[in-house]
Amino acid sequence: MHRVISRRGFVRSAVSAGVVVSVSPAFAQLGTTSAALTKEERDRMTPDQVIAELKKGNERFRGGKVLPHDYLGQKRASAAGQYPAAVVLGCIDSRTPAEILFDVGIGDTFSARIAGNVVNDDLLGSMEFACAVAGAKAVVVLGHTACGAVKGAIDDVEMGNLTGLLARIKPAITATTFTGEKSSKNATYVDAVARTNVVVTLDHIRRRSSILADLEKKGSIRIAGAMYDLATGKVDFVTS
Repeated sequence: MHRVISRRGFVRSAVSAGVVVSVSPAFAQLGTTSAALTKEERDRMTPDQVIAELKKGNERFRGGKVLPHDYLGQKRASAAGQYPAAVVLGCIDSRTPAEILFDVGIGDTFSARIAGNVVNDDLLGSMEFACAVAGAKAVVVLGHTACGAVKGAIDDVEMGNLTGLLARIKPAITATTFTGEKSSKNATYVDAVARTNVVVTLDHIRRRSSILADLEKKGSIRIAGAMYDLATGKVDFVTS
């Protein structure tokens, strides 16, 4: 079987029934050495390849086969510069750390987190920096099941600054087509709204950031949405 060997000269493999299984390049090799993603390595990847590597990382995570990350080595290697391949906009929920769910290391991804994975001007500016200035190839909006922010929006919760944040989720409630009990106590309904909220957020990114929309039209980046299942550990890329 063909092996892919990077310039770092390290390939982590496993032997099962006499078959050698090699690890793919890019993200898959970062955790096995003290190196961080270089500009050359990041720039060689297409947006679709970046998404594919994220998917492979999630497969490793949910299969209990995560890579042996040398975080201190990656910290040292990236101290002088960073070249992340993607920016992930996720929820603040403690159960959804993107770096772990996608099995990536220090320097691989930009990570933005806010309750309900919604966007505002500050987050849009951050994503514009990540892609237009720093060179990231993908923007991933990561929603998740049993989202507390979505439940709060459904229940019209009002509490300090949280009130305005939950208001950003409410368009997803209106846009969700659902037959059944429309209640925060109905897990299926909550997840349906959360999925719609990902789609709504993608639309907001494209409409409110001409910079990101233009980069996507040129094929320089890919903007995609995904849902993480708290029970199974699977990230399902629902739309792009």
